[in-house]
Amino acid sequence: MDAGRRLAARLEHLRSAHPVVLGLPRGGVPVAFQVAHALGAPLDVIIVRKLGVPYHRELGFGALGEGGVRVVRDDIMRMSRVDEDDLAEVQRDEQIQLERQAERFRGGRERIPLEGRTVIVVDDGIATGSTASAACKVARAQGADRVVLAVPVASPDAVEALRGEADELVYLSAPALFSAVGEWYRDFSQTEDDEVVALLGRDTTGAAHPAHHIHAATPVSLPVDGRRVTLDGDLTMPPGAPAVVIFAHGSGSSRHSPRNRAVAATLNRAGLGTLLFDLLTDAEAEDRAKVFAVEFLAGRLGEVTDFLRRESVPLCYFGASTGAAAALWAAAEAGEGGISSVVSRGGRPDLAADRLERVTSPTLLLVGGLDGTVLDLNRRAAERLGCENRLVVVDGATHLFEEPGALETVAELACEWFTEHLP
Repeated sequence: MDAGRRLAARLEHLRSAHPVVLGLPRGGVPVAFQVAHALGAPLDVIIVRKLGVPYHRELGFGALGEGGVRVVRDDIMRMSRVDEDDLAEVQRDEQIQLERQAERFRGGRERIPLEGRTVIVVDDGIATGSTASAACKVARAQGADRVVLAVPVASPDAVEALRGEADELVYLSAPALFSAVGEWYRDFSQTEDDEVVALLGRDTTGAAHPAHHIHAATPVSLPVDGRRVTLDGDLTMPPGAPAVVIFAHGSGSSRHSPRNRAVAATLNRAGLGTLLFDLLTDAEAEDRAKVFAVEFLAGRLGEVTDFLRRESVPLCYFGASTGAAAALWAAAEAGEGGISSVVSRGGRPDLAADRLERVTSPTLLLVGGLDGTVLDLNRRAAERLGCENRLVVVDGATHLFEEPGALETVAELACEWFTEHLP
């Protein structure tokens, strides 16, 4: 995700060209998704099968693409003594594999036509460049008017070799001491087929998608303190929402927090319900003692949670700053199975220190890389949490995640955490 967003920033000049973004499966697709989403461009895969010499399959003499596209190196065929019969046999085998991959990834959807289009071919990185080279050739053979090859990292040798394959080559880094793509990622875990299928099924163009139609937020009144106090909230429930994320804002904030609302909008687009509400009344918010009374705030959050159980869907918490402490405290009180998962943004888990060992809900701690003090507090909290947890440092972000792209990263990471931990 981070690599894709950084790459997208370098490709912004292509937005007006209305490009098609093609990811090389599997690892290139998550990177390509972020590029397509940032540019508002359609996303597809470009499936390339290498044509290898029959007695030495690692030695490629050409490539096969969808739509009957084939590119071959006549010089390698001659050198390797590959005749037309050999070519036909190898092509037949690879065509079967290509069709299987296309069906698995697209699920019957048609390939996006490339005729006359600007095409951005994206991979997670380039070591030798053979696959990327073949992908550029296939895209051009499928009618692309202009081919741009874009990767986060590449070997210097591959950069030189590929300059003539694409009309434009965009890369973020070509480190001299390059041995493998994965060494330049903090997280280079395997991309599964299911993830590719899910990303290809999501809308990247910004167009309305029937399955993700978002209802307007509905004002709700939330009774607490034995119905003596009523809190104001905004509940958004997309059709068929599989869960509701309850937001707990930080000190000095409210349900109108622009940062929390931006995160909520991303969750809504993904089909999740959200509730943003005021933890305190206007009068209570003037009392500084109550603003930092985490146990009191956690009690309020717990009451609102009980009220929302009438929606009969799993409930999650998203807490910011002191609200994150309240969320962890309330999750601990809810016990096992009470809260599906928790996400903390720039949180103060130290304020819920006495309850951390009792939290059973999977917890994601998101902290800005430049938020030194809070980062230390979260590292200590991660060691004490009695549940599955993960600490993610958002590089270059400060406490409020005001830097370009930082809050979007928070929203995407939160969305993934919530959906991955649904019961």
